Amino acid sequence: MTEVILKIDGMACSMCESHINDCIRSNFRIKKVSSSHIRGETVILTDNDLDEEKLRKVIGETGYTLMSIAKRPAETKKGFLGLFKK
Repeated sequence: MTEVILKIDGMACSMCESHINDCIRSNFRIKKVSSSHIRGETVILTDNDLDEEKLRKVIGETGYTLMSIAKRPAETKKGFLGLFKK
C-alpha cells in the first residue's frame, strides 16, 4: 500500500476538500482519500501506481493547482485498532 501526498493550492473550505476527493475517487482506483484545506493537502491510499500527469490534469480541471506529489509506503496498523502496534 502506498500513501500519495498531494500539495494543492486553492482549497479554501470543506466543499473544496469534497470537490478534490470526488475528483480523485471518480478518476482513480484508490482505497481512501482525504483532504485538508487548512494544510493544503490531499492524502491518497492506494495499491496502484497513480499517473501523475492524469492527476495534474483532473485536479487542474476542477480549478485547483497541484503543486507537488510525494509518495511513501503506507503505515499499517496492527492489533486491535492499532493499539498493539509493535
